[in-house]
Amino acid sequence: MKVYMVGGAVRDRLLGLPVQDRDWVVVGATPQEMVAAGYTPVGRDFPVFLHPQTQEEYALARTERKTGRGYHGFTFHAAPDVTLEQDLLRRDLTINAMAEDEEGRLIDPYGGLQDLQARVLRHVSPAFAEDPVRILRLARFAARFTDFSVAGETLMLMRRMVEHGEVDALVPERVWQELARGLMETRPSRMFEVLRACGALARILPEVDRLWGVPQRADYHPEVDTGLHLMLVLDMAASLEAPLEVRFACLCHDLGKGTTPPDILPRHLGHEQRSVELLRGLCQRLRVPTECRELAEVVAREHGHVHRSGEFGPAAVVRLLERCDAFRRPQRFEQILLACECDARGRLGLERQPYAPRPRLLAAFRAAQGVCTALVAEEALARGLQGPRIAEAIHEARVRAVAAGLPDMPAP
Repeated sequence: MKVYMVGGAVRDRLLGLPVQDRDWVVVGATPQEMVAAGYTPVGRDFPVFLHPQTQEEYALARTERKTGRGYHGFTFHAAPDVTLEQDLLRRDLTINAMAEDEEGRLIDPYGGLQDLQARVLRHVSPAFAEDPVRILRLARFAARFTDFSVAGETLMLMRRMVEHGEVDALVPERVWQELARGLMETRPSRMFEVLRACGALARILPEVDRLWGVPQRADYHPEVDTGLHLMLVLDMAASLEAPLEVRFACLCHDLGKGTTPPDILPRHLGHEQRSVELLRGLCQRLRVPTECRELAEVVAREHGHVHRSGEFGPAAVVRLLERCDAFRRPQRFEQILLACECDARGRLGLERQPYAPRPRLLAAFRAAQGVCTALVAEEALARGLQGPRIAEAIHEARVRAVAAGLPDMPAP
């Protein structure tokens, strides 16, 4: 029995990056021998075991064979005669197909170290084409390792996979998993650039893919192209260390611009509501978590109003706060403002421009939040008001508080 550290742990150590998770391959052992040594079996499709002390995963060396379309169409063979080189051959990229033995010696049968030094993402073997998830994984690695390029032959292989319909067989949960992880990388735009270059974006996220080539008014958007704007917004969200919910909202905030009637371009009248409708379909298709969907809907619907809120009087500001559900969900309201800031600063040459609506609306919210709604409701009841009239009284009290709290707002 021989044990090797494999995959990302080896890659990251060679790159001088912190090693978060370590994966191990065991050569020359049977499942019975692993259990006898104290390992706990956890694998469903092939033999994977947890180390009795570290709880790290140890997998028996295996080969795999394609038996159907999509992610699940594989059969696996794990036996003591499977070699380390055979196990590494089935992996996705050469930089992930390296191993270290127990003495720390590097085993690199497929040129991973050379590609690591050259900053190239390259597939290990033609077997890459058998698993469409690998397209998503490679795109995600491009977003993480921002100075790596995709090998030309690998990009061609990915294009053929898309043309043959392999991407169409991806299950929604796996698409969302990889998409979410890619959005959280250092430069999310690179993930979408790679997916677009191989044609996969049009199959996975057609609502996003159609944004490229759609013009916007240059006085508002110096970058003009809506797709380019979206990439700038996503990278701004990453630079501001926004959480996943905000980054997903940024991804979906302008989807409606891809369906703007050509005769009104470069204006995009009504794109906010079209964005809401499109993102609802996207979320249903990919089974996006509720918290991501709900934030994205509010941002798509209200981001234009947030941008223009400096022109609003106190009553309009309070209505905006209420539509954003700020009083019940203040933390989410702050996420809405962060997404809008990413949108405003995700424009060519305007990345460092301060976003005035965010502090102004936060100040207005704090002023309105200071209203004791229970006391206002009690006073309204004493005056004989009922139901909707009580809500109106609370709204009016908030308007007065905002007007008093912000000197640049006229009295109601």
